[in-house]
Amino acid sequence: MRYISGGIALGAALALGGLATAATAAPAPAATAAPAAASGFAPSELVLTVGYGANAADASIQRAVTLGCSSTGVGSHPDAPGACAQLHAVSGKFDKVTKAATNAVCTKEWNPIVVTAQGVWEGRRVSYEHTFANPCAMTAGQGKVFNF
Repeated sequence: MRYISGGIALGAALALGGLATAATAAPAPAATAAPAAASGFAPSELVLTVGYGANAADASIQRAVTLGCSSTGVGSHPDAPGACAQLHAVSGKFDKVTKAATNAVCTKEWNPIVVTAQGVWEGRRVSYEHTFANPCAMTAGQGKVFNF
């Protein structure tokens, strides 16, 4: 199953590479054209995964989504605008999302779930991984980013 995450990451890389190629292949604008308005955010395209296992290399991926936050939020994430808003609020620091304090009471069982984020956040390459002790610990403080 770990090859699925590699395939998803490869697909995202090909899609992003295709976008970059299309942007460089566009004809130059005329000298009299007005400059386009800036979007306000650098490119932010991510592939997020959730899987069972102690680390991403050994995890069996259960779910994967794409998330684009260059605007209000697009992709296959069920709440893309909410997830993007949460990431913008913490300046893209995934630790502030996954390690948020919570008052939830969970058992101490070891049934590890790993979440990953790979791609680009506001122009910076991202490769993030965090392991929760069990499903309760994951849902207790994750917010909207890994809630899919």
